Amino acid sequence: MATNTEVNLAIYMERLDAYIETQSQLNATLCERLESLDTELEELRGWRARLLGAKSLALLMGFMLVHGAAVIGSLMAVTTFMKD
Repeated sequence: MATNTEVNLAIYMERLDAYIETQSQLNATLCERLESLDTELEELRGWRARLLGAKSLALLMGFMLVHGAAVIGSLMAVTTFMKD
């Protein structure tokens, strides 16, 4: 017949096994979620780079438009000045 100590030890070991199994499942779940977050973060960084590129392109086009207007304006001023 099992003694009280052996029964308590068996109960403890069973609870310990259940705890270890639960923690292993939790670790697996956390790892999966961290990997998915990493993937989503990489996608967001890609979109951020695309938006910054589009913003830079729009800024460059704005500068080109202003520069073109200045050049055309100066050409018109020079031709008007030369006519007189």
